[in-house]
Amino acid sequence: MSHIGGGFDVTFHGVRGSTPCHGDTIARHGGNTSCVSVDVPGHDPVLFDMGTGLRYFGLGYPADRPFHGTCLLSHLHWDHVQGLPFFTPLLRPGGRLSVYAPIQEDGRSLGAVINSCLCPPVFPVGLDALPGVVDFTEVADDRFAIGDIEVMSRLIPHVGNTCGYRLSWGGATVAYLSDHQQACGERYSMTDGARELCEGADLLIHDAQYTAEEFLVKATWGHCTIDYAVWLAIECGVKQLALYHHDPMHDDAQIDGFVADCAVKTEGTGLDVIAAREGLTLHVGD
Repeated sequence: MSHIGGGFDVTFHGVRGSTPCHGDTIARHGGNTSCVSVDVPGHDPVLFDMGTGLRYFGLGYPADRPFHGTCLLSHLHWDHVQGLPFFTPLLRPGGRLSVYAPIQEDGRSLGAVINSCLCPPVFPVGLDALPGVVDFTEVADDRFAIGDIEVMSRLIPHVGNTCGYRLSWGGATVAYLSDHQQACGERYSMTDGARELCEGADLLIHDAQYTAEEFLVKATWGHCTIDYAVWLAIECGVKQLALYHHDPMHDDAQIDGFVADCAVKTEGTGLDVIAAREGLTLHVGD
């Protein structure tokens, strides 16, 4: 249900990076991989990524009407697409999911890449066996519209072509950078594209997979530290930062500790830092 008044709702359905995980120690923040839904009044659903959290979003969608919606896919790594064949609205006739995703470096079409993963013997069927329809649009450094929602995509550093997105409607903005390679070395920096995405955002959903100690041995793995995410948010004048893409080795207590540390480091900056967790809905805008 959309919030009455201005702005839109953002709900987390999967918040982990790399692999799903489970257990009592991670139950509060959740163990599904990346998927976030955006509920803009008067529009079909918009999704960021379709990791295993997509399955749970689909289970909550009414079965008595065909699904029409859009996914802004950051990249095609398995933890960001694994939920697609288990998305129940596409298992019913009339469903349609329009996917925007980064153009591939090797020239293959997006559909070809997905179908190379969803086919025997590694998966029982391909996309063409689903009753619903999935269509793909390649993007890089682009601007486009979904209804009257304004979307900006920018290529950002990761492993392989990866997009961050900025979604704006009714004066409210959410930026989504799920996987973002931090530059190595002592000095923090960001690309022009990352700055464009994040500048003045009401909500920034950002990669926060590693501690500084973990980054020392995983500096080229395509991700960043919690401290880097905070630095970037402050540099860009973001109002609220949601730490995201939690490492599967980080339990609830550790994540709570990260947020507490961030509260001390950001005191007086005007930045509010939270940890993304499954089931959390944030209202963005007035």
